[in-house]
Amino acid sequence: MRDTKGFLNLLAKEAGEILLANFGRAKEAARKGEIDLVTEADLASQRLIVEAIQERYPDHTILSEEAPHVEGESEFTWLIDPLDGTINYFHGYPAFAISIALKERGKITLGAVYDPLRDEFFYAQKGEGATLNDKGVRVSTAPRLISSLLATGFPYQRAAIPDNNVPQFSRLVTRVQGIRRGGSAALDLAYVAAGRLDGYWEMHLSPWDWAAGGLLVEEAGGVVTDLEGGPWSPCKKGIIATNGRIHEELISALKAAADPVTRGFNSASGRKEEGDEI
Repeated sequence: MRDTKGFLNLLAKEAGEILLANFGRAKEAARKGEIDLVTEADLASQRLIVEAIQERYPDHTILSEEAPHVEGESEFTWLIDPLDGTINYFHGYPAFAISIALKERGKITLGAVYDPLRDEFFYAQKGEGATLNDKGVRVSTAPRLISSLLATGFPYQRAAIPDNNVPQFSRLVTRVQGIRRGGSAALDLAYVAAGRLDGYWEMHLSPWDWAAGGLLVEEAGGVVTDLEGGPWSPCKKGIIATNGRIHEELISALKAAADPVTRGFNSASGRKEEGDEI
């Protein structure tokens, strides 16, 4: 595939110009759920990206958050989120991105995440490393959870489902330096790849939300698994992405949070915490 990085860089920046032109002016949004929104900027960004990919790769399949499944005749599938962080965008909160990934024969082989507010273009191609604005990036070297800055998010349907990440957040927040809830999974994963965050976990997202970011972390030297520590794919219901050094410790903490028997157990000291029940 010819100069895919250059193509995606230009495409993402063109879509980013659409988002920037409307940022802070988004006064109307359609509801896909009680708190899940879609704006005209989402749709305009998507039209631009989908049409450009269809023109360049007419036989490829396209999966995009705001459009029907566009069938192709090849083993290549594009996973597109034209505006990751729509709620942030609608409220004028400056944290959103464009995410584009390519799946080839079942494997994610390239990914791009673009932050138009900061003009930061994260890119990875399988086996070739990860870059930020053409400079190589690597994951952090934080050795333990207690010295780590993490990120996470909560599902839109969090009020209606039991596995809503609230117990996990509550357990981790006292065992790390900090937890950020940025509102854009694509940016969270890009920041793990760039060493700005040491780890990230989330559940109940769609393939286009984390396909590109997952590859970024792997190509930057990090580790990406499902919530149990097994192989991860964008179709899994959860993800853990870290610098590798804190991965097993994070998995253990998340598993303990999901287990009511051990939820109150202090894994660092081996003691039961005040107010908790075992």
